Amino acid sequence: MARWRPPSPKSSPYITPEGEKALKDELKQLWLLRRQEVVPAIQAAAAEGDRSENAEYIYRKKQLREIDRRVRYLSKRLDVVEVVRQKPPRQDKIFFGATVTLETEQGEEITYRIVGADEIDANKGYISVDSPMSRALLGKSVDDSVSVQSPEASSEFFILNITYA
Repeated sequence: MARWRPPSPKSSPYITPEGEKALKDELKQLWLLRRQEVVPAIQAAAAEGDRSENAEYIYRKKQLREIDRRVRYLSKRLDVVEVVRQKPPRQDKIFFGATVTLETEQGEEITYRIVGADEIDANKGYISVDSPMSRALLGKSVDDSVSVQSPEASSEFFILNITYA
């Protein structure tokens, strides 16, 4: 019996110029380098004989499927995304592309940058424009207080600074 799951909501089509470049670079790297290494390896493994028990052949076919799946996704995604190149006219409010410094209830400072869904990177502090935190921040100004509901509890943040790259 199959488990049915509702489709996930579509992410926003917005992306920064840096994000678009990263997606294009990944697509180029996959298509020109990784795929060009795997195809000859598959041919060499296939030439060894019985493919049903050939671990190298099975592994390389799986690797090629994964590369092709990612190439298809990136190609379709690059057709859909809208690159946001201009800064918003009102840079005193939080919009897409803003880097926001917040103060937590405990007095810690955290910095987030609001980016597209394809650019999320927790190590850099990049959060999706579709995230609950971003939704709470959009349209707010410096010195505003923001309440964000997480599964565990509600958190309060104070906006200290807004900048645009």
